[in-house]
Amino acid sequence: MRRTPVPLLTGTALTVLALGALAAPVAYANNDGGHENTQSLEIFPSSADPGTTVTVNTLACGSHGHGVGDANSLGAGEFQLNPSTHKEVVVGQFTVPHHTKSGTYPISVACDNGKTARGDLFVKHKSPSGHVQTGVGGSVGPDTAQVTAGVAVLAAAAVGGTWLLRRRASGAQDG
Repeated sequence: MRRTPVPLLTGTALTVLALGALAAPVAYANNDGGHENTQSLEIFPSSADPGTTVTVNTLACGSHGHGVGDANSLGAGEFQLNPSTHKEVVVGQFTVPHHTKSGTYPISVACDNGKTARGDLFVKHKSPSGHVQTGVGGSVGPDTAQVTAGVAVLAAAAVGGTWLLRRRASGAQDG
């Protein structure tokens, strides 16, 4: 009887769980336990930079329903939700203003059937990319002469190491 090691199964299960968590970038707000008419609001992307267009949709408004979204918490104002190509789903969009600070902002929708939907949008700021222009050290950019010298040193070390290993393996040591 062949037995599968427990650590292998545990590692596989944890990998599947981690990949599943990373593969779901859409946020779903939980139903507000105290309010019967509050539904979930899907927000995509759930984490956005200023200037990004955000799409929200919900089933709360029903088939052929309409609603008004409220993104005033982050300064985007109100936006309309209209029926989409998916059955019973209404969809709307707004743009995250450029002046919005990082943080979590509530987004809500009021449907013309009296129901509401709520969710949260996380606003983040892009981190700077490229070389930092400090004027000191190697932060200005790569020096091709230094890169070439580094590659030459690595190549020489690889050739020397290979030569020593082959010499030792053949038994041709001096001595």
